[in-house]
Amino acid sequence: MMATRRIITLPPTLTGADAEAFARDGLKRGADVIEVRTDLHAPGDIDPDALARVMPLLVSERGKPLPAPWIQAAWRVDRDVERAQDMDAPPGKLLASHHAEGPLTTAEALRRWSRPIPPDALVKHVEPMDGPAHLDVLLETQAQLSQRFGSERVTVLGMGPVAIPARAVLSRRNGLEYVAMGGPWTAAPGQRLLDDVVREHRKVKDPHALRLGILGTSIPHSRSPRIHRQPFDRIDLAEDAPVEAVVDALLPHYAGFAVTSPFKMRLAKHSGSALEAINTLVRRGTRWESFNTDTEGARAVLERLGAKDVAVLGDGGSTQALRLVAAEQGLALRVVRRAEIQTPLTGDWVWTWPDRVAPPENLRFHGARVAVIAYGAPGRRVAAEIVRRGGTPLLLGAAWFVAQARRQRQLWETAT
Repeated sequence: MMATRRIITLPPTLTGADAEAFARDGLKRGADVIEVRTDLHAPGDIDPDALARVMPLLVSERGKPLPAPWIQAAWRVDRDVERAQDMDAPPGKLLASHHAEGPLTTAEALRRWSRPIPPDALVKHVEPMDGPAHLDVLLETQAQLSQRFGSERVTVLGMGPVAIPARAVLSRRNGLEYVAMGGPWTAAPGQRLLDDVVREHRKVKDPHALRLGILGTSIPHSRSPRIHRQPFDRIDLAEDAPVEAVVDALLPHYAGFAVTSPFKMRLAKHSGSALEAINTLVRRGTRWESFNTDTEGARAVLERLGAKDVAVLGDGGSTQALRLVAAEQGLALRVVRRAEIQTPLTGDWVWTWPDRVAPPENLRFHGARVAVIAYGAPGRRVAAEIVRRGGTPLLLGAAWFVAQARRQRQLWETAT
């Protein structure tokens, strides 16, 4: 695997001492370079020399000219290969870049790079993706640019709502990796999290290892990337994303996926499963085989709950697993949909709604135990909501997660 430099971009809200604190935090967490862009910061917002003392400084010209002190302090100077008059930069500092306005064929991309580039310059090509299958085009563009300029100099990036897994695949042959520190702000759509990238680079020794990943919506707190073998990618997609096309495009590059809300039912149908919902995909040559290891999690939760009669709030993919296990164990399981809620609710319950889904306003509990199968920060938010509405939450998300993840790991080891 190539040694890549991990680049974090200074958010526009941070200036002065706050900018330097951000850089120090990034360095501590494994970043190699901090980028400052002229469309995000004015010349007086930062002390370039102070930032450069923390870690190498990349200064990028975006619309407004680069201040001379920024250039003097910089490790590299990013100028657009088409827009800059002479790509002016001190010797050894040029990062020649091109940010295409739309998706390109490889031939079109290569034409953008027909201009002579200094032999000591780095090369960065960025373009938006028009769909998951555009990864194949970007891989070919990366290969051709590497042949022209040398693989150690080239970086190719995709952008857009389905770009995260593409960036993960491209990263193995890129010299630079632009990553997000986390939180609400990101410098470009499709950036991977710094912590995930650092974890991969520390643990993966085989440059040809097939990737694993988790597919879902609003999954920044997922623990899957921290417990499964690397490389394991956090692929956060919008609810209406073409997840079926995503998994098909990634088949040559991934051994399997964990599938979470809201894609469990869609991918069950897409993979031809006899189950209504699945949470695991395993590569079998040229196709995906699907499984639902949530049944292991459901079994653990129902055993911990220890009730003979259980009601479930919500009817998504997790509920399908609860139904299967309850039928095996002879438990009475009642599924209550939002429109059917009559409060106050009593007895034993399982809350399956994701924390991003607002519960009905009229929902109230009275002496009810409510199992929470979310974990981490989302689980704590759900628990607080249950308490607010008069219930007693049982935080069983970790039990569910560990049980189903153990089975997933076994299945992924059989991938072909």
